[in-house]
Amino acid sequence: MGAGDVRPPDAIAGARLLFSLDPAVSYLNHGTVGATPIAVQRAQQRLRDEVELDPMRFHTRGLRDRVGHTRRHLATQFGADPDGTALIPNTTAGIAIVLQSLGLRAGDEILLTDHGYGSVAIAAARECRRTGAVVRTVPVPLSAPDGEVVSLLRAAFTDRTRLLIVDQIASSTVKLFPLVPIVEAAHRVNVAVLVDGAHAPGMLPLAIDEIGADFWVGNLHKWAFAPHSVGMLVVAPRWRERIEPLAVSWDHDEGFPSNVESQGTLDYTAWLAAPAGLFVLRTLGHDRVRAHNATLAAYGQRVIGTALGLRAADLPDPGGSGIAMRVLPLPHGIATTDADAVTLRHRIADKLGAAVGINAWNSRGWLRISAQVYNQPDEYDRLAARLPALLTAGS
Repeated sequence: MGAGDVRPPDAIAGARLLFSLDPAVSYLNHGTVGATPIAVQRAQQRLRDEVELDPMRFHTRGLRDRVGHTRRHLATQFGADPDGTALIPNTTAGIAIVLQSLGLRAGDEILLTDHGYGSVAIAAARECRRTGAVVRTVPVPLSAPDGEVVSLLRAAFTDRTRLLIVDQIASSTVKLFPLVPIVEAAHRVNVAVLVDGAHAPGMLPLAIDEIGADFWVGNLHKWAFAPHSVGMLVVAPRWRERIEPLAVSWDHDEGFPSNVESQGTLDYTAWLAAPAGLFVLRTLGHDRVRAHNATLAAYGQRVIGTALGLRAADLPDPGGSGIAMRVLPLPHGIATTDADAVTLRHRIADKLGAAVGINAWNSRGWLRISAQVYNQPDEYDRLAARLPALLTAGS
């Protein structure tokens, strides 16, 4: 630690006991696969027990109303219109639903940024192969201020651009994008905007409808303590009649959102248990959780950065309060491909007992750490003490 680094307090008292995490593992990767509190696991198990007591009754008597009630509760909590919101398994499913509903044609264009999640680029490429549209990626410097980000995207629009997909918080780089001015700039030239908000619910204060995007998708099983897998797709009014589900089932003719939510004998228990996750978050104190996580993530970035010989200027700052993830550049030549990143992530897990994120971005390997209420400063200290030797041995 540098002289100016202040060690943050330990985890919120007793928080580790709220989770089933292996005590032998420093789980510093909540952002990839969120850990579900035990109370939420039990709430979902009670629902599973209810299903098995009388499966026919569960699926055919009142399920639609229960899903609708849950959706209205969750949408309201995050500032979205319940009538324009559908519960979905995850962000990946929401992205696919939007892409297939756009009616793209040959020559149309989808814009991505180079911060986008890998599977989103794969989904866009598949839709373009199917329709004859094209994908174009806009490079955005990691350190670019908001005004520059908006200018870069505005300059990239052409008369063929139909959709911009932009992250709220980028998974690989933890860059926070200025969504409102981006959406305003896109709408001036009739470009629709799909916001990938996978990490936003539970981490950021959210008022989804105020963003003004045409589509917003996000996960609740990361930072909102929902079971796996719970997501939301929010659609602006002018698009709702055009939404096509990935699979057609009995409520298809009811239109959005019922046509998306009705999926036969899907396991609906994760959706129905999701409010229990928000209850845990409120009980702990949402503002307290956000402050704890952001402070601890910044601390972890500093101590690991110091161990790797990085200067403060080398450590990206996402620029938003409450951001519970941070990234650090790895030494040049390490984890510069997706395959190498996976290999290194596994080595850190197996040799150091730490779950972290490793991503290859812009020909550089990046370490991503998360912080949650169950984490403590000494977990980052241990990783900082042991990581340099592991990287040297593997280079």
